[in-house]
Amino acid sequence: MLEEFKKFALRGNVVDMAVGIIIGAAFGKIVSSLVSDIIMPPIGKLMGNVDFSNLFINLGDGQYESLAAAQEAGAPTINYGLFINTTLDFIIVAFAIFMVIKGLNSMKRKEEAKPAPDTRQCPECLSDIPIAARRCKYCASEVSNA
Repeated sequence: MLEEFKKFALRGNVVDMAVGIIIGAAFGKIVSSLVSDIIMPPIGKLMGNVDFSNLFINLGDGQYESLAAAQEAGAPTINYGLFINTTLDFIIVAFAIFMVIKGLNSMKRKEEAKPAPDTRQCPECLSDIPIAARRCKYCASEVSNA
């Protein structure tokens, strides 16, 4: 069973998937930082010094100056500012993934568009001969059409 698991875990597509997940997680952190540290501050500044990560609706009885204070007091809140940040994170990640997939599909189409080869190698002399040939024109050996 251990040998079978090792065989499974070391297959190419499993390793590729693991690398993709690790890179995706790192990319997600970069995008989250981009949104919260670079994109949202100027938008907040333009909207009158609004800190989106601190926008919330208090569902409790008390008044709190910040989301952190409300959470520390255990007050129920609707954190719509964090939701806005997370939505922007998602849109940026989705767009980046879309662009990567679009590029891969474009490369795949170019690869599929390549014409099939019209020659093959003679198994005896390794010269290029037409695909339909039954004999090599260089060494006269018979070649199969398989």
